[in-house]
Amino acid sequence: MDGLNKGLRKVEIAVRWDPSPAGQPSTDLDLVAATYLADDPHGDPAYVVHFDSRSPDGTITLNRDSKDGQGFGYDEVMTLELDRLDVRYARVVVGVVIQQHPAERTFVSVSNPGLRIREGYTVLTEDDFGSVLGATAATVAEFAREGSGPWNFRAGLRGFEGDPVDFTTTMGAAQRP
Repeated sequence: MDGLNKGLRKVEIAVRWDPSPAGQPSTDLDLVAATYLADDPHGDPAYVVHFDSRSPDGTITLNRDSKDGQGFGYDEVMTLELDRLDVRYARVVVGVVIQQHPAERTFVSVSNPGLRIREGYTVLTEDDFGSVLGATAATVAEFAREGSGPWNFRAGLRGFEGDPVDFTTTMGAAQRP
């Protein structure tokens, strides 16, 4: 690794969707981020950030939270200040969860969903959740580093079918080939 590569520093994850049709229950998507310690990067999360919490050190923040998709542009926005994250953390996994009340939902029932991950003005990835239509939640990004090295980004959606409460405990588990 050359000395000029600083890796990722401050990343924004944004999700958008259209409101439910008139007469239908509202759809609520939530961004969640889980951090993992360097000595157990695929174990239990050290902490999870979601709509009702924040990171202990302020490095992961939910800047915008929508319960119904009625926003301008992106409805949920989360910022990860990776360059400020303590060296004891080696991974951050980010996911999107569909709230299951008052009705059970999967991504196929979400109107016009979209995902954008960027650093500054550079778009790292965009997606429409088309590959996880039967899922109730999905991991959308993984950020990892070796030691105190630079943060790297791995794109790709991985669907989860089950109770969204269980999602936060399994979202960072090692993937099977």
